[in-house]
Amino acid sequence: MASTRRPTYRPAKPATRDADAAREADVKPDGGKPAVITASKVVPEGTAQNGRTQKSQSKGKPQDTPAKASWPRLKGPAASKPGTRAADSASPGTASPASTSPDNVLAFPEPRGRRIRRNVIVAACVTAAIVAGLIVAAIYSPVLAVQSVSVTGTKLLKPAQVQAALKPLLGTPLPQVSDSQVDSLLKPLVQIKSVKTQAHPPSVLVVQVQERVPVALVKRGKEYMLVDVDGVRLGTTADPASVKLPVIDGGAGTIGKELFQATAEVLGALPANVLAKLSNASAKSVDAVELKLLDGQTVIWGNAGEKELKARVLEALLKVPADPANPVNTYDVSVPRHPVTR
Repeated sequence: MASTRRPTYRPAKPATRDADAAREADVKPDGGKPAVITASKVVPEGTAQNGRTQKSQSKGKPQDTPAKASWPRLKGPAASKPGTRAADSASPGTASPASTSPDNVLAFPEPRGRRIRRNVIVAACVTAAIVAGLIVAAIYSPVLAVQSVSVTGTKLLKPAQVQAALKPLLGTPLPQVSDSQVDSLLKPLVQIKSVKTQAHPPSVLVVQVQERVPVALVKRGKEYMLVDVDGVRLGTTADPASVKLPVIDGGAGTIGKELFQATAEVLGALPANVLAKLSNASAKSVDAVELKLLDGQTVIWGNAGEKELKARVLEALLKVPADPANPVNTYDVSVPRHPVTR
């Protein structure tokens, strides 16, 4: 006779369900290897316990054992360290502290080429600033001020005359002294044709003078004036024999400016040893310049053309030993490629 007794269903206790869940978690679904369970949330014990308690109370059964979470709680550094899997699995609506932490910002190294260019630019800027500072200090610093002037190349003038003319430059920084300033201060000294200046730090200004070369004497009264090829009066002397320059008869005031200029150009082309042998020079026209030697001989020069070649030819003729049997009274170099002596 079949039994009519119905099976009785008894709900498992919470502790029994938790044990069953734990045993199921230990099941090895992949061939014997324990499953790894990760969790991103930790349910507070109080909340889980309260939920379990309320559920138990709703069923009218007392709950003595506190409820446990259905997943293992993360403990140790993995639960609190920013950037872990647990922190990354937080709810999308909540800003995770790990997402705003500076530890999560990746610092990429600066490219080597860019770093080198930056260093080169910085070094160039610093060097330029230092050089500019040194230049400014050199231009305006009183340490480089002119304290003394050294003069070279003077014959007609004395060095003291040049130094006196350049006295206003004392105290001026050497880099600020220019050739134009020196020329302006030395302009009253007509004997000076040109000058070159050099700065010898810290305080010496060297002035190299190029004087005009006197080529003749012009007699005015009892004095003889020294003149150059331009007719500039360079000085006077009372003893023409001490100067050893030819005398131009009458000067520019008597023979005219053109004749004087032609004669002066001829004398300016002669070397010093030939000038010392001349007694005077004259010109009937610009094409008929004549020179007189101390021995009484005459030099027919002609015009001022090819004066350098004529000067070399005359110098060579004067070096020829004199022949007492055939003395030379005239040297004709008006055609320098075919000189004549008679």
